[in-house]
Amino acid sequence: MSGHGLSSFRGTPPGVLLIRRLRGGKDWTLTTYRYVVLLVTFIAYACYHASRKPSSIVKSVLYPEPDRNSSSASFSWPVGAVFVKDEISGGGFGSGGWAPFNQADGTSKLGEIDVAFLACYSLGMYVAGHLGDRLDLRLFLTFGMIGSGIFVGLFGMGYFWDVHVFMFYLAMQMAAGLFQATGWPSVVAVIGNWFGKRKRGLIMGVWNAHTSVGNISGSLLAACVLDYGWGWSFIVPGALIALGGVLVYLFLAAYPEDVGFPCANNSGGNNEPCAADEESQAQKGRSDVENIGARSVSASSQGSVSKRSVGLIEACQIPGVIPFAMCLFFSKLVAYTFLYWLPFYLSQTAIGGEYVSVKSAGNLSTLFDVGGIVGGILAGYISDKLNARAITAASFMYLAIPSMLLYRTFGSESHRVNILLMMVAGLFVNGPYALITTAVSADLGTHASLRGDSRALATVTAIIDGTGSVGAALGPLLTGFLSKQGWDAVFQMLMAGALVAGLLLSPLVAAEIREKLRSFMELTTARQSGGDSSSQPLLTNRIS
Repeated sequence: MSGHGLSSFRGTPPGVLLIRRLRGGKDWTLTTYRYVVLLVTFIAYACYHASRKPSSIVKSVLYPEPDRNSSSASFSWPVGAVFVKDEISGGGFGSGGWAPFNQADGTSKLGEIDVAFLACYSLGMYVAGHLGDRLDLRLFLTFGMIGSGIFVGLFGMGYFWDVHVFMFYLAMQMAAGLFQATGWPSVVAVIGNWFGKRKRGLIMGVWNAHTSVGNISGSLLAACVLDYGWGWSFIVPGALIALGGVLVYLFLAAYPEDVGFPCANNSGGNNEPCAADEESQAQKGRSDVENIGARSVSASSQGSVSKRSVGLIEACQIPGVIPFAMCLFFSKLVAYTFLYWLPFYLSQTAIGGEYVSVKSAGNLSTLFDVGGIVGGILAGYISDKLNARAITAASFMYLAIPSMLLYRTFGSESHRVNILLMMVAGLFVNGPYALITTAVSADLGTHASLRGDSRALATVTAIIDGTGSVGAALGPLLTGFLSKQGWDAVFQMLMAGALVAGLLLSPLVAAEIREKLRSFMELTTARQSGGDSSSQPLLTNRIS
C-alpha cells in the first residue's frame, strides 16, 4: 500500500480537534504537544506492562505449595501496610490450586504459557515494526491495545467459565502476545518522531519509567482484586489497557506533521528540516498556527507519508543494530525472568526465616521495578554526559552480576536486606535494558546513513526489541525447569546472561573508547599548540 493511499487515514486526533474548538481555534505550542505525546505514550506503555503482570502474580495461586507456612511478620518499611500477611482463601482456589497448573509439572506449564506469550510477542514484533513504518501509528497502537485487553481479559474469564484445559490458556497468551507486539515499536517511533537527539538519553530514561510504573501498578492491581478470584487479576488490567487504547485514539499525534509541525529528525532531502535550536523551532510552530487545517493536510501528505520505509535487511545493516540487538537478547532474558518469576520466588523463599503470602510477594516484587526506574534514568543521564551508549550499557550489565549474587546470597537474611538488595539489582538489570530499548533504538532508527529520507524508527526498534524478546521468552521458560533443581541454578543462568550481554558490546565499547582517546589527544594537541583556530571546528564537531 502506498504512502499516499494511507494519507487519508492520517490527521489530527479527534480529542485534539475538540480541545482546539474549546480554545476558540487556538493551537498548542510545539512544547505542549511534546508534553502531551510524552504523557500519552507513557500511559499507553504503562498499560501494556500492567497487563503482563497478572500471570506472575497468580502463579502461586495456580500452583501453590500446601506445606508452606505463611508469614505473620510485620512489614514496617518502606511501605508499611501494603504488605498483607494473610493467605488468599476461597473463590475456587487456595491449597488445591487450579487445574491443569496444580500438578507435578505445574511450574513447567506456567513456564510454557510465559514462553508462548513471549514467543508470539517477539515474532510479532518484526511484523509490527515493519507495519508501524507504513501505517498510522495512532490507529495501529489503538488496535493493538484494545486487542491486548480483549485476550488478557479472556484468559481471566477461564476462571469464571471454570476452564481447566491447558490449550485454552496457551491460546489466549499467544493471541495476547501478538497484539502486545504492536506497542513498543509504535511508542518508540512516536517519541523519535517528536524529539531530536539532544538529551535523548535522559528524556527517554525518565520516559521509560513507564515500564516499571506499569509493572508496579499491574502487580498492585492484580494483587488487590485477587481476593475476589484470580480471574479478576486479568480482567481488570485487560480493561485498563483497552481504555488506554481509547486515550491513544483521541489524543496521540503520532507525527509532528499531522498537527502542522516539521519532523524532528529531518536532516536533508525534500522535507523541511527542523531548527536545531528548540526555542526557534517552537517560535516557528507558534507563527504557523493560524492556518492549522491547511497546514496539517499539507504536512501529513508531504512529510512522514512521503518518506520511504526501510526493509528489515536494510535496517540490520545500520551500524550498531546487530550488536545491540544481541546484547538485548541476554539483557531482556535477565529482566523478564525477574518480571515473570520474582513474585513466585519471593512466595517460595523464606525471608528472615518466614514465608510471605502470595499477595505480599506481589507487592514486594514491585520494589525491583522502583530500582529499575532509577536505573533507567541514571543510565540515560550517564550515556548523554559521556556520549557513550555502549560503555554505559555494558558497565551496567557487568555490575548486575554482583548485585544478583548478593541478592541471592543475602536476600533471605531479613525483609529490609531483601528490599535493599532487590532495588539495587533492579537498578543494574533494568538500566541497560531501558537504555537500549529507548535512546539507542531511536538513535539508530534516525541514523545518519538514512539521510533523513527514510522512516526506520519502528523497524529498527522492532529488530532490537524483537531479538531481545526471544531472550525474554527463553529466560522464563528455562526458569520453569531450572527452579525444580533449586534457585541457585536460576541465578547462575541470570548472571551468565548478564556477562554475555556485556561481552557482546565489546566491539562497540572499544570503538567508543578509541573515539574518546582520539578526541582527547586532538584537544590536548590543540591546547599545546596554543589553540590554533583552524583546528577548532574539527574539534567541536568531533567532541559533539
